[in-house]
Amino acid sequence: MLSGKIHSIESLGAVDGPGLRFVVFFAGCPMRCAYCHNPDTWSSEGQTMTAREIIDRLDSVREFLRGGGLTCTGGEPLMQPDFCAELFELAKKEGIHTCLDTSGATWGENTAAGIDRVLVNTDLVMLDIKHIDPAEHKKLTGFSNEGILRFAQHTSERGIDLRIRHVLVPGITDSREQLFALGKFIGGLKTLRSVEVLPYHTLGVQKYQELGIAYRLKDTPPATKAQAAAARDIIFEGIKTMRENR
Repeated sequence: MLSGKIHSIESLGAVDGPGLRFVVFFAGCPMRCAYCHNPDTWSSEGQTMTAREIIDRLDSVREFLRGGGLTCTGGEPLMQPDFCAELFELAKKEGIHTCLDTSGATWGENTAAGIDRVLVNTDLVMLDIKHIDPAEHKKLTGFSNEGILRFAQHTSERGIDLRIRHVLVPGITDSREQLFALGKFIGGLKTLRSVEVLPYHTLGVQKYQELGIAYRLKDTPPATKAQAAAARDIIFEGIKTMRENR
């Protein structure tokens, strides 16, 4: 049985998919998002665990997970695709709903087969799209969004439910043009089930200070719920336009 590097586990998470979730935070992430609130998960160093050990821990709280299930997040779980695939395979054998919380950043020609082994036992993908513009995405995350958008399309083509999330950062990811374009893109995803616009916040700044990492958005104000709601409306305009013009 394979072993994986795990940053931490939350037995009863309420914001990581439908219902109460057993949330496994994988160690390691290829992106360096300027607003990441979990920079402590960037490192690939973590506790070594087998898939069976994780499922056994889940079983201890399983009675509380009705309507919920298992979520793999991070960090980036698709940096360890074989281990994630084995964990999801065990979960599905036990009738556990599986959710993959990912950036999609590892998708590519050389990784597609391994990621597909994860997706075959995935019920829901929660995908963060940081920025629809390629240049702005690279500036914000240090990474191209080309593979991420292809991953979104591939996931949809496989018939897997998609929940798209977008962090609204004032002055960076909040232009009407960008939000409308994001809506048009996700409007073409056949299995899109929901869209979340999350207001940027500074709650993770303390972690950067503790880790000795410079925080790049220190002069950026938090976004409000009202701003996030308005942004969501623009995204839905883009979705509607795409679907009307098919």
